[in-house]
Amino acid sequence: MYAIIINAVAVVVGSAIGALFRRGISEKYINVLNTAMGLCALVLGSKVAMENMQKSNYPVLFIFCLSLGGLVGTVLKLDQRMERATKRISTTNLAEGITTGVLLCCVGTLAMMGPVMSALYGDNTYLMTAATLNLVTMIVLASSYGFGTAVTAIVVFVWMSSIYGIALVSKTFISEELICEVSLVGGILIAASGLGVLHIKDCKTINLLPALVMPMVYFALKALLGYIL
Repeated sequence: MYAIIINAVAVVVGSAIGALFRRGISEKYINVLNTAMGLCALVLGSKVAMENMQKSNYPVLFIFCLSLGGLVGTVLKLDQRMERATKRISTTNLAEGITTGVLLCCVGTLAMMGPVMSALYGDNTYLMTAATLNLVTMIVLASSYGFGTAVTAIVVFVWMSSIYGIALVSKTFISEELICEVSLVGGILIAASGLGVLHIKDCKTINLLPALVMPMVYFALKALLGYIL
């Protein structure tokens, strides 16, 4: 569990370092870093999505997850709520930075398999590697969006702790299939976030975040129906 706390701390420290650098960097260099992060998110997201699409045994599940997740997020007005909340602490487009940070730090094999390996085998290798990557990621993000990106640490802690807890309670619930489907959806969201950072297309990624939970709901219902029948 301590490795999960280290991940959250790494996000805060990375945000602090990036925010300090931001003060001494002119606007044109911040724009360059912003463009670089957008391109990285676009390429990384596409790579994650394509890799997991080849492994998936449910070719169209991600379509339903994105559709239903987007509808839930839109009904809950997540983008508007996030925008109002971030405007209280920053005049920049902080919501975009936080969303990108959440996706980059919470989606992927390290962020999901790490808590599972830690809970089941006491192996924190994945989590410590994730912490290093999160530190670097948040330095770059905070240099563009400011220290407010440190809010990502809360989401990282809750996300990893939830997976850790689920793994402890049910060793059979966390399967490679589930991680594959969540990673597939997450990869698409990361790519969508990259499009937003590059100002190519505002995909309202915040409203799509509930899609990450949909594969878990699907597999839970599938297991429940299998138990009943």
